[in-house]
Amino acid sequence: MHQEYNKLVRDRIPELIQKSGSQYDITTLSEIEYRQALKDKLLEEAQEVAQSSPNELVQELADLLEVIAALMEAYGIEDEHILLERDHKRAEKGGFEHKIKLLWTEST
Repeated sequence: MHQEYNKLVRDRIPELIQKSGSQYDITTLSEIEYRQALKDKLLEEAQEVAQSSPNELVQELADLLEVIAALMEAYGIEDEHILLERDHKRAEKGGFEHKIKLLWTEST
């Protein structure tokens, strides 16, 4: 049975497919294509986190972090830069500790 994927996969996936006895076709992305594929993968993984059960959450968050790490590497972003930006936003707008859900606003 032939199934289309056309998505970024982890480096060892072709090897695992081959070991399972299946056939496959792959291509290597350009840097521009790779960066966009990582952004697409980020959305895919975030959706999986959103739909995960409590038992699956750790595994799905690990996948999400892997994509974030790859994006940071692809764009040359250091961990410290992300952490500083997070701290800046937390100081400016707060975190999520108070569990606030905004229901509506009205402009005057």
